[in-house]
Amino acid sequence: MGYWNSLEFQIKILLISFGTTVVLGIILIPLLKRLKLGQMQRDDGPRSHLKKQGTPTMGGIIMMFAIVIASVAGFFFYYYGAGSGSEGRTVAKRLLPLILAAFGFGAIGLADDFKKIVLKDSHGIKPRTKILGLLTVSVCFITYMINTVHIGTETLIPFLKIYIQIPTWVYVPFAIFVLLAITNSINLTDGVDGLASTVSTIIITCLTIIGIILDVKEVIIFGSVATGVCLGFLIFNLNPARVMMGDTGSLLLGGIIGILALYLKIPFIILIVAIIPVFEAISVTIQVLYFKRTGKRIFKMAPLHHHFELSGWKENKVVSVFSIITLICCYIALISI
Repeated sequence: MGYWNSLEFQIKILLISFGTTVVLGIILIPLLKRLKLGQMQRDDGPRSHLKKQGTPTMGGIIMMFAIVIASVAGFFFYYYGAGSGSEGRTVAKRLLPLILAAFGFGAIGLADDFKKIVLKDSHGIKPRTKILGLLTVSVCFITYMINTVHIGTETLIPFLKIYIQIPTWVYVPFAIFVLLAITNSINLTDGVDGLASTVSTIIITCLTIIGIILDVKEVIIFGSVATGVCLGFLIFNLNPARVMMGDTGSLLLGGIIGILALYLKIPFIILIVAIIPVFEAISVTIQVLYFKRTGKRIFKMAPLHHHFELSGWKENKVVSVFSIITLICCYIALISI
C-alpha cells in the first residue's frame, strides 16, 4: 500500500475532514439561523438553558455532509490512487458500507429533527417509526458484516484478551442491541454544550487507534474522517454553542461508535470507552423506574449531566470532568485488548 497506508495519509484525511466541517459550518450555520431552525428548550429543564432558546439546531447535517465528502474522497484515493493495487480497492469497497450505515443513522435523526423543528411537532417521528428505522439500518449493517465481509461472530473479551465465538442466532440480536443502545446513549448525552461531541471525539479516536493496532484499514480511514469531523464541529459546539447537533448528530455519532466497535469485534469495549453515555442512559432508566414505584427522584434531574448542573456545576466543568473520565477509560480500554 505504501503511501496510501501511511500515517501521513491518515493525518491528511483527518485534516481534510476537519477543514470540510469548518467550511460547511461557516456556510450552513447562518442558513439555519435565517430559516429559524432554533433549539426548543424543555420547560422542566435547567433554567440556565432557557437562554439557549433559538440557537440553531440540526447541526448534525454539517457532520453528515462532511463525513460523506471526506469519506468519498478517501474512497477514491484508495480505489484509484497510484500504486493502491487490489488491496486498496478492497479497502475502498469495504469503506462504503461504513459510510452508508453512518449516514443511515444520521438520516433517521434528521427526519426526527425535521418534524420537530421545521414542522413544529414537538414529539418528532413516532417512537415505533424511529426504532424501526434504527433497526433496519442495524440489520443491514450486521448482515453485511457477517455475509459479505465475513467478519464472523468472533468477539474479544477485554482484559482476558481472548476471542469467543458467539452463535449467529445470539450474535445478531446482541449486535442490534449494541447499535440501538449506543445511539440512544449518545442521544441522551447531548444536553450540554460540547458534551456529546467532545466525549464522542475521544471515543472515536480511541477506536481508531485500536483499528491501527489491529491493522483494519477501513476503520483507520473512516475513524480518521469521523475524528476530524468531530473536531471541526466542536469549534461551533463548545460553550457557548453557536449550533446544536440535534438528533441528526447524536444518532450519527452513536451509529459510528457502534459500527466501529462491531467491525473491530470489540463491542464489549463500549462499556469501558463509552462509560459516560452508558451512565447517562442508566441514570434515566433508574430515575424513571424509581419515580414510577415511589413517586420520588434519585437524581435532581436525568440524564446525569443535568443532575450535576443542578448541583452547581457549570457546563464547562461537566464537559471537562466527563471528558477526563472518558480519556481515562479509553486508556484502560487500550491496555485491555
